[in-house]
Amino acid sequence: MAAIDLARDNIHVPAEVTALMAEYAHVIDGGRYEEWPDLFTDPCLYRITTRDNMERGLPLSIILCDSRGMLQDRVVSVRTANVFIPHRYRHMVSCIQLIESGADEWKVRANYLVTRTMPDGALCVFSTGEYRDHVVMVDGVAKFRERVVVCDHSMINNLIALPL
Repeated sequence: MAAIDLARDNIHVPAEVTALMAEYAHVIDGGRYEEWPDLFTDPCLYRITTRDNMERGLPLSIILCDSRGMLQDRVVSVRTANVFIPHRYRHMVSCIQLIESGADEWKVRANYLVTRTMPDGALCVFSTGEYRDHVVMVDGVAKFRERVVVCDHSMINNLIALPL
């Protein structure tokens, strides 16, 4: 993969990548969690960490899944084992930027903001941060090889049952 020189290269984020990122948000926000693992390759990496850990090179993850099987296990636990007050997320994704590009693969980053709405209507900003993604084409379909969620904050709410 070649690094992108933003000052020199006039390269846009491929439509397949932005469509994948939008589908990801709609799958989670729509409660279609069983479809979430299908957005990833196998093996894959899904990791939630904090900006402080990333900047300090610390490997600690809040959530770490390195296969679609592990993602599927998370879905099963959300549906059958985890005890939490039902709630909904709403994702806002912006400033998608291409970092590296290769033949049918891209590294991108994007800002995210996730709100959480509780059954009583209480609404809060749940998490903000950055997605760091490695997207590849598999049989003509864009999928995440890696999605690292870097939270701006280190005060992680204990209701982080659903994927960010």
